[in-house]
Amino acid sequence: MRGRLVLAVALVLACAGPAIAHPLAPSLLELREQKDGLVAVRFRTPRIQSAGAVLRPELPARCRALGAPSLEMDASSATLRWLADCGPGGLRGAALRVAGLRESGSDALLRVALADGDLVRAVLRPGAESFVIPQQVARLDVATDYLRLGCEHLLGGVDHLLFVLGLVLLLRDGRRLLGAVTGFTLGHSVTLSLATLGFVHVPSAPVEVGIALSLFWLATRLARAGEGGERLAHPFGLAAALGLLHGLGFAGALAQAGLPSSEIPLSLFSFNLGIELGQLALVAALLALRAGLRPFGARTPGWLARAPAYAIGTTAALLVLERVAVL
Repeated sequence: MRGRLVLAVALVLACAGPAIAHPLAPSLLELREQKDGLVAVRFRTPRIQSAGAVLRPELPARCRALGAPSLEMDASSATLRWLADCGPGGLRGAALRVAGLRESGSDALLRVALADGDLVRAVLRPGAESFVIPQQVARLDVATDYLRLGCEHLLGGVDHLLFVLGLVLLLRDGRRLLGAVTGFTLGHSVTLSLATLGFVHVPSAPVEVGIALSLFWLATRLARAGEGGERLAHPFGLAAALGLLHGLGFAGALAQAGLPSSEIPLSLFSFNLGIELGQLALVAALLALRAGLRPFGARTPGWLARAPAYAIGTTAALLVLERVAVL
């Protein structure tokens, strides 16, 4: 048991890589085509960027900017707006690109409202920075892109990863673990939906601090369990309550992108489904790892039993300090 706990923590930390809290919020490139060949362009980027990364939208060569872009700033993002003349041919079949995604390690959401009323949406990512506007719009492609974005958001965030890991390590009984995972899912699905639909408005900075504190709390329970102390008395209710908090953090990935309300239902459903698929994949991998390492549990030294709690608690404490510093 002790050996598999430590190896499980090491696995998740290795998979998380250099991520701090979760991946950087995606940028948004929005184009609104008019019948006279003019295109209103809006490019929104998060103010927090990777060092040395410069995100830059690239329109078709025939598009000519009319005047200098205007710049709008708020607490979390910077938005450029300008008008471009792309000629009478329209944007169908044109290639759009956001340069700098590979350097930034982030995604960009693309939204193109064509003059004939069609709406084209896509997700640009490192290695796939370009997108050609199709002749016909496929809604399945949009759902797939947002599903992938949700899965990547969960699996790329150290705080969410370690929280799910802590539940798996703390709850060895299958039914209790299933109840906790179900509660966590219901909790974050509720607040993700409410926040994205605009019914709940909570500043992101305090939410991020709260998520880090929830991870630290879970680490203390894991430490007590490793020393023979009590485990979670009501795993479903506690996980659901903490899931409400994590759902507000998940909502930030969509809210900071500035998605208009007309396309939120599809993107919200697909994004939430992606989060659930990523969570289930993580739980399945950890359970398989735990089963595979069971024969080696009796051969490990006693101090290893406390290592997962200390590793998760230390990471959570660092996240709390980092996030409080930016309040």
